[in-house]
Amino acid sequence: MLLGFLVAALGCFLFYPAAASRTFELFLGALFVLATGIVLLQVAGNPYVAILGPPETASSRLTLTQAFNSLATAIAPALGAALILSRLPDLKKMTAAQAAALDVAPVQLLYLGIGGVLVGISLLLSFLKLPQVAHAPAPTGDPQRPWHFRHLLLGLVGIFTYVGAEVAIGSHLVSYLNQPEVMNLSAQAAGEQVSYYWGGAMVGRFLGVALLRIFRPGRVLACAAIGAIVLVLVSVNTGGEVAMWSLLAAGLMNSIMFPTIFTLAVAGLGRHTEEASGLLSAAIVGGAIVPPLFGLLADSQLGGGGVHALRLAFVLPVLCYAYIFWYGLRGHVPQATRNAPAAG
Repeated sequence: MLLGFLVAALGCFLFYPAAASRTFELFLGALFVLATGIVLLQVAGNPYVAILGPPETASSRLTLTQAFNSLATAIAPALGAALILSRLPDLKKMTAAQAAALDVAPVQLLYLGIGGVLVGISLLLSFLKLPQVAHAPAPTGDPQRPWHFRHLLLGLVGIFTYVGAEVAIGSHLVSYLNQPEVMNLSAQAAGEQVSYYWGGAMVGRFLGVALLRIFRPGRVLACAAIGAIVLVLVSVNTGGEVAMWSLLAAGLMNSIMFPTIFTLAVAGLGRHTEEASGLLSAAIVGGAIVPPLFGLLADSQLGGGGVHALRLAFVLPVLCYAYIFWYGLRGHVPQATRNAPAAG
């Protein structure tokens, strides 16, 4: 976790020279370093939260942790708009020389501040005596690895499909709400509505903390997936405010999916938990694969093109949620994919 905070801080500090040079590639490099640090935090922090307490409440603990992620997601865009975007002139009306002379201090100072906070947290963390969680050592000659566990492998697909569905819907909401058959909103007005989608995920996670302590996590996950399927299908078969609010409400269903899939996937893995966490964190690549496929369908001439093709593209997140529904009911049950070969 210390390393993750420091790498993320380094990524933030790299925004200073990137902004000074106005080089897009340097910005991408800084974002890559920042994202690497965040992934390290996810790999280390998620399993730690999951195993730091009774197994039956692991989903609830991780959901609470993720709820604060969502809270930050809701606050950060407004903060960025106030500190950066509000100070930017209309770039389309500026000449190249004027754009090159633009004051980049707001960007630099903001990311220097974020980096400083991350370093401060890492220093504080280095002085805290966090509980040590030890796993039983591997029996002599035990060849098992994380991928020998069926429920983990299926959980990898679950994380892939969840992130893919969530990002596909979130990244195409503006285009969807812009359609005359839906709400005919401008890009700016549609963008303002998107906050309800991500805000729903935040509210759902705080509610999910209690629900996951009362009901079995697998059942809660299955119910959330069915709810998401119903809401998406209602949206694509209606118009106006019904179509808009039903799709925005899918964010509420998304809320508990990541922490619940994660804890179900690492349940009972013992010494394999940390390595499994790395694999699960890599599975978020679904957010880079499913949305472009969604876009290809939306831009195709299937269904006559236009809004019909866009609505047809929602079959992808529906299929993703259908898999998550199955994983919540059956797929998460621990069962080795194969028997490990005998020692020697």
